[in-house]
Amino acid sequence: MVLARLGRGRVRRAPLAAGATVDGTVSVVIPARDEAERIGPCLDGLLADPAVLEVVVVDDGSTDGTAEIAAARGARVVTAGEPPAGWVGKPWALQRGLEEARGDIVVSVDADTRPRAGLGAAAAAALVAAEADGASGDAAAGAASPTGVAAVRGAGPVLVSVGTRFVCTSAGERFLHPALLATLVYRYGPPDADASVAVSRLMINGQCTAVRRRALLDAGGYAEASGHMTDDAAFARGLARRGWRVVFHDGGGLIDVDMHESVEETWREWGRSIALPDVTSPAWRAADVGVVWLTLGLPWLRLAGRRAGRLDVALLGLRLLMTVAFAPSYARRGLPYWLSPLADVPAAVRLTWSAVRPARRWRGRSYDDA
Repeated sequence: MVLARLGRGRVRRAPLAAGATVDGTVSVVIPARDEAERIGPCLDGLLADPAVLEVVVVDDGSTDGTAEIAAARGARVVTAGEPPAGWVGKPWALQRGLEEARGDIVVSVDADTRPRAGLGAAAAAALVAAEADGASGDAAAGAASPTGVAAVRGAGPVLVSVGTRFVCTSAGERFLHPALLATLVYRYGPPDADASVAVSRLMINGQCTAVRRRALLDAGGYAEASGHMTDDAAFARGLARRGWRVVFHDGGGLIDVDMHESVEETWREWGRSIALPDVTSPAWRAADVGVVWLTLGLPWLRLAGRRAGRLDVALLGLRLLMTVAFAPSYARRGLPYWLSPLADVPAAVRLTWSAVRPARRWRGRSYDDA
């Protein structure tokens, strides 16, 4: 099963590159809540991008001066206000940004990302290319099929998701983060693979997306993600069920992300959503946990107990090869990164915890009733 998933990566979409040109106007939307220390580096590359019409920072109730810093640097600041009943904070902030944006194409990025000049045009160009690809393909493949398979070709609206390069400052982060990433890839396969997947197993990176503003407004905006903590997957799967194409490109050459400040924060904050608990059925959660333990956790335990067999050795060899494959996704590596397979057992434990005890709290807000 894991080999079949990984095998989808034989054909992958081209990564984004600087120098793209695109017709139409591009707005960038940044949802931000208490991001005073990160909003400056996020804005630098975007405000220097000639292809970007405007940068809209949606202040989601910050108390640390995020809005003031963003305005002083030249962004247009919009106040999100309290999320309506049934909405969590980030999807509501994205919805407000979508409504306020003036561009034909809206590129959304998280405040902890570090975009470089050229990202806006590259993401918009990827969207236009996907639309053209769909228009020239079989229109009948543009809608989700009765079997729930997400469209790869076909006419219809498009959502582009952009992968980022990870910035892990501490040695602990560089040790744990790749192991958590491995649990995702073993469960879902490479996200930039040019292959059909079941809608219920569709993955995107919500840290950077691009979409036609009018098309998304007509589709209800971010309503598909409104009540979800794992908002990006809920958003993409909801649109895919309605006939949208979802296209993923690696953008590591144009955008970094510094998600966490320590290994403790990585364990706590990324770990809370690593099982995608609120968009994954209990049966699939159990299957995912089982696959990760059997292919990532158990081989190390059997090796430690001197009971490793040929299958265990093969799985460990595959894991080491995947460490090489993941390396370009990290800005800094060093010895902690190359030792990260040794964190597979803790990563399996964290996945299990996330699957069994889903969290409903984020950035000081509790969403138990959302």
